[in-house]
Amino acid sequence: MAGRLSPIKIRALLIGPAAAVIGIFVVIPLLLMAWISIQGRDYSGGVIWGELSGEAYLRMIFERELDDSLSVNLNYIMIVLRSVWLSLLTTVISLLVGFPTALFMATRTPKWKAILVFMVTLPFWTNLLVRNYAWILLLRDHGAINGTLSWLGIISEPLPLLHTQLAVAIGLTYSFLPFMVLPIYASLEKMDLRLVESAFDLYATRFMTLRRIIIPLAIPGIVAGCILVFVPSLGAYVTPELLGGGKTLMIGNLIGLQFGAARNWPFGAALGILLLALVMISLTFYALKLKKTGGDTK
Repeated sequence: MAGRLSPIKIRALLIGPAAAVIGIFVVIPLLLMAWISIQGRDYSGGVIWGELSGEAYLRMIFERELDDSLSVNLNYIMIVLRSVWLSLLTTVISLLVGFPTALFMATRTPKWKAILVFMVTLPFWTNLLVRNYAWILLLRDHGAINGTLSWLGIISEPLPLLHTQLAVAIGLTYSFLPFMVLPIYASLEKMDLRLVESAFDLYATRFMTLRRIIIPLAIPGIVAGCILVFVPSLGAYVTPELLGGGKTLMIGNLIGLQFGAARNWPFGAALGILLLALVMISLTFYALKLKKTGGDTK
């Protein structure tokens, strides 16, 4: 039929707008960041275009002395490792809290399920900055936690809770816990409870039922939740800035510092590439785990 579009052209028209948006707002900025990371540094801010240099990547491990020699400096690597550690800690705590919460939600009546899902998503109605300031009020020396412990006679001096790794871990867990609860709940919500009843009829203990039936059914949600918590925790900026108080820098804060006060755009871009690499490793693990479980996310 004259004028009829071929399947290839129809596919191109359908995919074209999405591909254009991804290319303009994702691919081009990433390529620009990668290009900036290998440019020379302009000490007044910005980059020296055309002056190719690997100095930004060397700076992650080495420090250039006055005589132009290189010496090992692991300060930045320690910040990266701290970021990974706090992100992993946040993920583990979120899983330990989120799994029983999701299981409880999934075994309620439909009316209570709707109410509990609403309560889990309720913190998203409040700005993240406000929620972190609320934790400052709780964790500071004369805040609610220290005040309560002092009133009960448990402590005589305020505990140093604020501006510590513990404070950052608490803030990150509070911020991203719903991202753990909701995927696990989605996996368990459609669970056939007759499987659990059959396990009890066959004299399985609660622990055996949990290990052999419930957890395997929740694996897709657990993996998705871990990724959804780990990835944003790794690049978090607001929570470490407020609750860490500059003493607990994470890679997101370090990147912001390089583009701001330090005026080292190539190094900031190189750190951004490193953060992207860490995220891609996490997503690759998720893809492999999803393939291993048969791709069933329902």
